[in-house]
Formats: sequence, structure tokens, C-alpha cells
Amino acid sequence: MDQDPSLSLAGSHSKESPEEEVAQLFLEVREEIYRYLVTLGLTTEQAQESTQEAFLRLFAARINSEEIENPRGWIFRVAHNIAVRLSTRERIYQPLATEMERTLVDLQTNPELGAIEREQTIRFQEAVQNLSPQQQQCLYLRAEGFRYREIADIMEISDSSVGEFLRRAITRLKKALHG
Repeated sequence: MDQDPSLSLAGSHSKESPEEEVAQLFLEVREEIYRYLVTLGLTTEQAQESTQEAFLRLFAARINSEEIENPRGWIFRVAHNIAVRLSTRERIYQPLATEMERTLVDLQTNPELGAIEREQTIRFQEAVQNLSPQQQQCLYLRAEGFRYREIADIMEISDSSVGEFLRRAITRLKKALHG
């Protein structure tokens, strides 16, 4: 990972072929894209296919010499749009909490601590499920390290909307967790 993917696709200065550029980015962000698509409610098969589709679109854009300043953000936006189209067409949506359930830590070493942790996790999951889809998506993308501007580009909303979705989500989560 010596090369910054945001630089590798940004312009025609790159000495790598489009195949090499896309392959490098694929290795770096494939898992993040896949996880994001699963949190949007796609099945594992749909998420895999949509991840591949997003990278195929990136490859096509690079073959056509399209300038892409932020490839990571670009690929997330494309993947997001693919998922939205699938969700609209099939009317599916599973909340972010589904992904969190898969990563629930089993604390068998200390049953009391494990019970407390499970109770807190369940409360948190329920609070996340009660957030709007936009709030959940903004939280997920922010947790993945995206800046407000990048989240806005991915979700095709304004920076201020991202800020408002995040503010409301955090307020609701605090209220749910702390009474």
C-alpha cells in the first residue's frame, strides 16, 4: 500500500494502466464497499455483484480517460447508487444493526460482564434500528472515515444535510443509551 489510491486515478500522470489502477483500488477498498452494501440491505450475493459492478464502472470510466479526483469516494458513490436502485426495484432494506449483530463479541470469560455487554449492545442495536435510513448511512460512512463532503457526494445530498443527519443520529443514540 505504498501508493495513495486517491492519487493513482486522479489524472493522466499515472504510469499505471487502467487495469492496474483499478486492480490496486479493488484490493484496497473491496471489503469496505462490500460491507457498506450489506448495511444498505443487499444480500451477500447482491453485495458481491454490486461491488464488482461498481469496479467495472470505474474501469470503464478510466478506459474512457475520465478524470477521477477521489476514487475511493467515487467508487462508494457508484456502489451506493447501485444499491439504491436495487433497493427501490426490489423494495428491500435491512438496517445497519444487522451488520452489527454479525460482529457481536462473545464475552464468555466473564458471564456478568458478558451479560452487561450484550444488554448494552442490544440497546444500541435497537437505537440504530430506530434511526432513519439516511442517518444510518451517514453514521456508517463517517465510521468508515469519510469526511462530510465525501459522504455528501456518495449519498448525493448537501454537506449540511450530512451534518444534520449525523447530529440527529447522535442525539437519538445518546438519548436511547443514557435514558
